[in-house]
Amino acid sequence: MKSIIVPFEPDTSPTLLKKLGHHGHLEVPERWHAVDRSGHAPHIVAVPGDDGDGGGDDGTDWIAAALVSARPHTAYLKIVDAVGDVQAAVAAVVDHARRQGLAQVKWEGWTVGPEDAAAAGFTPLRPPLTQAEDASGPDAGYVRWLHDDAVTTVTDPPYYGQTTHFTCGAVTALVAQAHAGALPPEALDRQAELTLWRDATNFNACEPVGLGVAVRRAWPSSPVTVHLDVDRPVMLDHLPENEQEWRALLQRASRSDAERIGVPVDPRHLSLHEIRSAIGRREHVLLLLSLTAMQGFDVPHWVLCHGAVPGAVVIDDPWANAATGDTWVDAHLLPVSDASLDTMSTLSADRFRGAVTIGHPERRGAGAV
Repeated sequence: MKSIIVPFEPDTSPTLLKKLGHHGHLEVPERWHAVDRSGHAPHIVAVPGDDGDGGGDDGTDWIAAALVSARPHTAYLKIVDAVGDVQAAVAAVVDHARRQGLAQVKWEGWTVGPEDAAAAGFTPLRPPLTQAEDASGPDAGYVRWLHDDAVTTVTDPPYYGQTTHFTCGAVTALVAQAHAGALPPEALDRQAELTLWRDATNFNACEPVGLGVAVRRAWPSSPVTVHLDVDRPVMLDHLPENEQEWRALLQRASRSDAERIGVPVDPRHLSLHEIRSAIGRREHVLLLLSLTAMQGFDVPHWVLCHGAVPGAVVIDDPWANAATGDTWVDAHLLPVSDASLDTMSTLSADRFRGAVTIGHPERRGAGAV
């Protein structure tokens, strides 16, 4: 399908949208300008009319347009809204994504319902149980995978947005266990979030060994392995020396706890191939990464790796940055290329990787938070 790709800039977009003429929708441009989306490469995918190439000045040459964005260094595009001939606009976005070799297209459900989404080849995302603190997103969202096998190989875990700035580790573990069937989805709530965080925290963050120990305590029948390829306290470099000392002591205590209750700490560097292999065995990987590439600031953050498609690992991120137009639709079933995920999860000056793998729970029983 013929389409035109135009960068979305607040000072020029109102003029560009006049090309839609009577096909436009007045409420949509207002939402498009409500936040600063510049960090997520926003652009308009437009479909010209039969009589024009989109370059005229009569204001009516586009029959459809979609505002599209995506987190940097990921393998998807997100349609914020489509206006005019919606099906034509969405088809143009899908073609645009295929040309880039991306894994999926998502569609926020601000103005589209299930029937129109299905007509364009999209399936509903599971609605969020809760959204991240300060987040703002639509009630519904839709996804279209561009790899046929992803429809059957990538399953949809419940989406739960962390309710604090520091409980990402606990949330990823809870979502993993809900996805594995070890925790009823209705038990995934703020009490469970804070209870597991309290057992895992290194104040305020959760470091890998402490998180692995807390997961094993909560679910004794779930096999747990910590992967940490440095023999030192981690995630403390930003703190003053007197603040590092007592947190380091707690991390040493976590290592003692891990040895006592039988949680192995693998000192080898966990490779992307091994992450993919774990996912193939129906294990879940809680992976520590930096938000620099996706969000623009260097903060350690836990995500859940639970699926894989050609060239990308599918993660769930419990946090979304509302200030940039980022919503749970971005954060849920998010494909990240192997190379990008490898870079994001290589941390600090000594380039360590921290992760926790959780095996499928044994059938004879599981603990509960």
